[in-house]
Amino acid sequence: QVQLVESGGGLVQAGGSLRLSCAASGLTFSRYVMAWFRQAPGKEREFVTAISWSGGNTFYADSVKGRFTISRDNAKNTVYLQMNSLKPEDTAVYYCAGRPGLGTDWRQSSYDYWGQGTQVTVSS
Repeated sequence: QVQLVESGGGLVQAGGSLRLSCAASGLTFSRYVMAWFRQAPGKEREFVTAISWSGGNTFYADSVKGRFTISRDNAKNTVYLQMNSLKPEDTAVYYCAGRPGLGTDWRQSSYDYWGQGTQVTVSS
């Protein structure tokens, strides 16, 4: 069974930082492109960032570029999202996703496996 489990969410004041983790099992992690998506209350789920097999290529949504950093540790089957300079508009449920393949992709439909999400709340 393929399973992705997010952790690290919580409540933080604007300007603060959080680090999310996504632990993967049941897949060849080093051959999966990994990504983070998020869904704010009353809004559609949106792409945040993605990372290639070895971590050499990353791609960020404009809304988080310069503030968020994605990384992965294939030995630990884990992908991370470091979030700095958080804003109230970053408040959302954050989801980890994975797909076999080569290129990073912003399309939700290209990802086969999803975690249950972790809540991030940023107060003003």
